[in-house]
Amino acid sequence: MAIHALTLPAVALALPQASILARVMRSSLLETLGEDFVRTARAKGLTRNQALWRHALRNALIPVLTIIGLQFSFLLAGAIIIENVFFLPGLGRLAFQAISQRDLIVVQNVIMLLVFAVILITFLVDLAYAAVDPRLRSQRT
Repeated sequence: MAIHALTLPAVALALPQASILARVMRSSLLETLGEDFVRTARAKGLTRNQALWRHALRNALIPVLTIIGLQFSFLLAGAIIIENVFFLPGLGRLAFQAISQRDLIVVQNVIMLLVFAVILITFLVDLAYAAVDPRLRSQRT
């Protein structure tokens, strides 16, 4: 029953971000499908789907990973609003109540936790860059 109560807040939070991500993925994939290496793969006998999954998708993920990293902070900010609109318990509601009650210790701790989460996600996105693009794995200076 709790899943039903979370469906509308999850859709309200995720739908705008998913539409942005889908547009970026589409444009990046269309650009990558026009590249020479995809045409070469097709000329070697791969079907369109095989060329898409084996070659184009991996190269098209770089801008998508960037957008995912940027969207995370927007999702955190949106969660604060969604929790208050739908009266859900969570860090966003706690931060909002602490701000309205001028409880600076709680505000400081919640903000530090959210900043740590953004830094962690940024680090994970950087690691994902190296996993997707092999040129970034072993750059020695």
